[in-house]
Amino acid sequence: MTKISIIIPIFNEAETIEKLLNHLIASSSAQNIHDIIVVDGGSTDTSKDIVSNFKNVILIPSEKGRAKQMNVGSKHAKGEILYFLHADSFPPKNFDNLIIDSVEKGNYAGCFKMKFKSDHWWLKLAGWFTKFSWNICRGGDQSLFIKKSLFQDIGGFDERYIIYEDNIIIKKLYALNQFKVIQKSIITSARKYETHGVWKLQCHFFMIHLKHWFGANANELHSYYKKHIT
Repeated sequence: MTKISIIIPIFNEAETIEKLLNHLIASSSAQNIHDIIVVDGGSTDTSKDIVSNFKNVILIPSEKGRAKQMNVGSKHAKGEILYFLHADSFPPKNFDNLIIDSVEKGNYAGCFKMKFKSDHWWLKLAGWFTKFSWNICRGGDQSLFIKKSLFQDIGGFDERYIIYEDNIIIKKLYALNQFKVIQKSIITSARKYETHGVWKLQCHFFMIHLKHWFGANANELHSYYKKHIT
């Protein structure tokens, strides 16, 4: 029977991780989930204590960096399907069945369409566009499911990228014609937009995409992110 390993990289996510883990357990069938793996990048809040209270959740330490953390998690995963999920993104009910059904139909990688937890018109519009299969509409907040064998074949996440790692692996999958957008919504936090302002943050994200388009390397993208967003 095909099973899923859920991999969640965290760093100081005490505010959301308990809600997410409870949501995952309530929204899926235990028979479909092989393991839930939380990979901590050195949290200094109570995140690790919260995760430790969940008996069936595996907590693993790692160097900080989502690409590194997700690769570490994949090495401990026992499921045939890897499901990478941000700590502030909540997949739809029965997400496990939706993912398994998609993979068994030959779609070995993909994501869900997305809605921001916000009433801002631009974020509603941005979320609406994620239903389309265009590469430009993709991002890590939509989560990523991928058959473990395919993940290994393409070398996992590129650890040179401190940011933009999701876009890099998704680009590889599109090149292989291996990506499916499931037409159910994952709900993700708009906290970065609330902190920095919608238009300011959107402008910076656009500049990061543009810089990558014109050949900026991983360090250049990270430097821009640190200067303008972190």
